Amino acid sequence: MSKKYRKKQKLPTELVQLTIESLSHEGRGVGRIDGKAVFVDGALAGETVEMQYTSKRGKFDEGRAVNVIEASPLRVTPPCQHFSLCGGCSMQHLSTDAQIEHKQHILQEQFEHFAQTLPEQWLPPLQADLLGYRRKARLGVRHVIKKGRTLIGFREKYSNFLADITECPVLRTRVSDLLMPMSQLIDSMECRAFIPQIEVTSGDEVIALIVRHLKPMCQTDREKWIEFAKKHELTIYLQPKGPDTVHRIWPVEAELAQLSYRLDSFNVELLQKPLDFAQVNASINQKMVPYAIELLDVKPEDKVLDLFCGLGNFTIPLATKAKYVVGVEGVQEMVDRGAQNARHNGLDNVEFFQADLTSDLTNEAWNQQQYDKILIDPARSGALEVIHNIVKFGAEKIVYVSCNPATLARDTGELVKAGYKLCKAGVMDMFPHTTHVESIALFEKN
Repeated sequence: MSKKYRKKQKLPTELVQLTIESLSHEGRGVGRIDGKAVFVDGALAGETVEMQYTSKRGKFDEGRAVNVIEASPLRVTPPCQHFSLCGGCSMQHLSTDAQIEHKQHILQEQFEHFAQTLPEQWLPPLQADLLGYRRKARLGVRHVIKKGRTLIGFREKYSNFLADITECPVLRTRVSDLLMPMSQLIDSMECRAFIPQIEVTSGDEVIALIVRHLKPMCQTDREKWIEFAKKHELTIYLQPKGPDTVHRIWPVEAELAQLSYRLDSFNVELLQKPLDFAQVNASINQKMVPYAIELLDVKPEDKVLDLFCGLGNFTIPLATKAKYVVGVEGVQEMVDRGAQNARHNGLDNVEFFQADLTSDLTNEAWNQQQYDKILIDPARSGALEVIHNIVKFGAEKIVYVSCNPATLARDTGELVKAGYKLCKAGVMDMFPHTTHVESIALFEKN
């Protein structure tokens, strides 16, 4: 019988007991039943649990822990009442020390697998706020008639349905406190069925909401959002179509809507727009930027190159320490924002350039110079193409900030081939209670 007409395998309804042997990279317990691997949501290594099947596949099965018979000593009470339902976090039931250890183990595995090398020294993990840390979030919105209200938040675990939550402890507290008032606000609107998403960006002072709407919003609904913004001291943007249609409706005065954040160690302030990329965890960012620059050992006479620089999160602080800094970014709007931030902070020893860092960079003006130090902070896909280009600079030190240990390890292999040694590496807890692994590595020229 062809796959097209094959009947869906019926799942066993009875609970199955098994012992959990390890924890997968995505934070699920791994056990075996009759030799077949089973990934169990909500289970920890060393535990004995009763599991209910959620799917059966050819090479492995999946389930969720219903009862914990023998609990791990590392198990803790999740700080969020919605943890068992919401898919926003996956590791709140594991102690924070054990979470960090798990992430360090993943980073070590990736170095061994992809680069066949380990750092000469492991850096202590960088940690900061464990709750209330998210200053950016894309929240799903859905008016559910059967529930009689609008749901706002993240999706359920392993589901496309929005989780029915009333708070989110990992969001900035002011934003978490808005979830239910926003739900009630949207319930009262004519366009309540046509708002699929609200994007949140928090600066140090200003909180901006971008409300996506699939049909034109009537004046009454617009006025309701404005009144809501006045009451809660928010900046409100509407987005009827693509990103280029985002427009502010409150406040009218642009200076009152200006998002920004300070980096206290360098006495600088970075301006941003609500759709700009910014590090999600502000408290980690306050520690990460000086940490990276300290590892790079920037001297007053140094010329420094900052690749994938965004709005200048590292570039602007670097310019307060080095003789000359170049920031390169693929998105022109971010290049413009970087230049704006240089002017805003009175820095004239920094330049920003736009370039596709995955393409041929031979003719780029900034590529004709020499640099003493290089900082790289790429997207999840890593920096493979640019690695092959920058080794020609012969920079004495390279600091690589990564949001994907697999691509960091892959790129490490290339740097080692090019004559660099992996001196130090460690994890940074950018996303506590999730399996996301942020890391940092220092390379030095042999």
